[in-house]
Amino acid sequence: MQKKRLGNSDMELTPIGVGAWAMGGGGWAFAWGPQDDSQSVAAIHAALDHGVNWIDTAAVYGLGHSEEVVARALTGRSERPYVFTKCELVWDDKREIKRCLKADSIRRECENSLKRLKVETIDLYQIHWPEPDEDIEEGWGTLAKLKEEGKVRWIGVSNFNAPQLERCRGIAPVTSLQPPYSAISPEVEEAMLPYCAQHGIGAIVYSPMKSGLLTGTMTKERVAGFPKDDFRRRAPAFQEPQLSRNLALAELMKRIGARHGRSAGEVAIAWTLRHPAVTAAIVGMRSAEQVTGVIGALEFRLSPEEVAEIEQHRDAIM
Repeated sequence: MQKKRLGNSDMELTPIGVGAWAMGGGGWAFAWGPQDDSQSVAAIHAALDHGVNWIDTAAVYGLGHSEEVVARALTGRSERPYVFTKCELVWDDKREIKRCLKADSIRRECENSLKRLKVETIDLYQIHWPEPDEDIEEGWGTLAKLKEEGKVRWIGVSNFNAPQLERCRGIAPVTSLQPPYSAISPEVEEAMLPYCAQHGIGAIVYSPMKSGLLTGTMTKERVAGFPKDDFRRRAPAFQEPQLSRNLALAELMKRIGARHGRSAGEVAIAWTLRHPAVTAAIVGMRSAEQVTGVIGALEFRLSPEEVAEIEQHRDAIM
């Protein structure tokens, strides 16, 4: 297994990391439906036992719950993975989420994340969304100060565009960008991944399987049966006519995977890892069983012919 250095950091990352979004459980605005904490812990343990060395979460996932689950999973582990989390999305007593990049808010978020994660330092602290846009400089400057103070080791951003990254780079170096990237949503190939490569910014991509669409196990029946608090019920990629096209692409990935004894999900993840600007991919894992279906992506890679096959098929149906 080949690791890659994340941007200007000293962290050598495995090709995939544990994505802990769904581990936040149900009952909040961007939930994936109910989730059993013990299954989340089992998923983290299974991934780490296979050599995965980083976990990505956020304060807002489950309104603090995902971070607590990560801490529970890491209790007593002799070899601890890198732990990444995010700030900017905050909530009130009514569980209503808002966006804030003010210095005092970010400092409060950082302290709360440190407590929930039960760590003294966060390995990578990220601004979740560049909103409000007018407060980006204040927010990024605060992250830079937290790094100087030793509260966080490295700082990055998520969902930023190139002009917003430029504004940040004028204040302090950007270790990483976290953009969405999949064969269904390849938009960042045009500008953002080349920008990261040019400026030495690591790219840890999220949703490489497009929120489960490219796992090879998604069906129209499953989509129709999503819990009411599963955000995917509202996502355009899960609506027709996109849904049928996306599931057809997943079927092709399943056929390619079958040639190698791999899953469609592993093919989808490998498609993102083929890009030289991508450092690693965040992979959602909700159970030890799900880990089994994606862990091969630590080493499996596509041939140029298979990459072309996927892109020709996608261009024909999209």
